[in-house]
Amino acid sequence: MKLDKNSGLIDQVRFIPSPNHDERDPGCIPEVIIIHCISLPPGDYTKADTGDDCVTRFFCNKLDAEEDDSFKEIAHLEVSAHFYIQRDGSLTQFVPTHLRAWHAGESVCLGRPKVNNFSIGIELQGLDTDPEGFTDEQYRTLTELVTCIRNEYPEILATNIFGHHDIAPGRKTDPGAYFDWGRFLEAC
Repeated sequence: MKLDKNSGLIDQVRFIPSPNHDERDPGCIPEVIIIHCISLPPGDYTKADTGDDCVTRFFCNKLDAEEDDSFKEIAHLEVSAHFYIQRDGSLTQFVPTHLRAWHAGESVCLGRPKVNNFSIGIELQGLDTDPEGFTDEQYRTLTELVTCIRNEYPEILATNIFGHHDIAPGRKTDPGAYFDWGRFLEAC
């Protein structure tokens, strides 16, 4: 896995451009990684396995609000992440790393607001409340991805990897108690 810093894309990774991004503010570069989790419909991992990935459609503004009751409240939102890792470890990129993805929302990290300006967002397919947690394949891909990103952005220190819950406490709980931080950080 290799990141081309000019294009902001990782080689040999499926790239599906999301319209939900913009330029980072002048002088802003990635300094932190934010780990999230998502599952659409919540707890249903089968649609992604069949190639009908609701998360991809969500990040590309193509989620049908009538498809599932849980979509009614979110289908109108314009959100994205730089990367999405499915249960089988497959990786999709939605936004080049030099651009600002819309993943952090109202949050504060390293004492600074506007976290999207200086972060890279990674979504894991899963729920923060799922006791099955995340798969070995997801941890392998996440470790490889974070190592690849940090090789190109040395400003992202090992201490600058956070969960969404860390930067938006009280508002967000992902990736949740079932994400094994020790396992992940030891592998990085």
